[in-house]
Amino acid sequence: MKFARFLPLLCGALLANECNISINYIQEKDGSITLNISHSQSCKMSVSLTEDGSSIKFSPKISKKRASKIESGTKNLDLSKESLIESIIKTAKSKVGSKYNPGSSGPDRFDCSGFVYYVFKQNGIKIPRVSTKQAQIGEKLKRDELKKGDIVCFDTAKRGRINHTGIYLGDGRFIHSTSGRAYSVTVSNLDKGFYKEKFRWGVRVLK
Repeated sequence: MKFARFLPLLCGALLANECNISINYIQEKDGSITLNISHSQSCKMSVSLTEDGSSIKFSPKISKKRASKIESGTKNLDLSKESLIESIIKTAKSKVGSKYNPGSSGPDRFDCSGFVYYVFKQNGIKIPRVSTKQAQIGEKLKRDELKKGDIVCFDTAKRGRINHTGIYLGDGRFIHSTSGRAYSVTVSNLDKGFYKEKFRWGVRVLK
């Protein structure tokens, strides 16, 4: 049978993989074939049967030690992202009280988008310099989707375009450089008053 001639080649190929699979076959007198399959304990086998045929899948088992290492690596990635967000917020808060100045992007004077640009740049992240483009660097987020470190975007002039940006701190607060009463880098409430009405959307720089 063609199938019988093919099996030795199949066995040789499978022996090379990390599951250490070996296949022996016995051709019965009635013409049927019995397959005897053996594999190492580090390998698992699953069989899928259909009306048209069947398939056998072999895959290496993931040890508890390896699974723990993978999980640890994932946690480290999350931790790195969380640490970066905290660093961004720390940098932003360190500039509270710095004077507002049109066209400036630090280190001691800022306009609104210059402040956002400066904070992310200090943390190794390059974003556009102006607010209209900062508002376009990611998917638009609704108010209830905001997370720490997101850029918050406003249309303070009600002209249908973003002209002011800041950085969300969580708990309904954001930090920004304002030309308003504070005329400096300050923390404001996103959920009441002037900025609640002027908020349009947020964007997430750190995916």
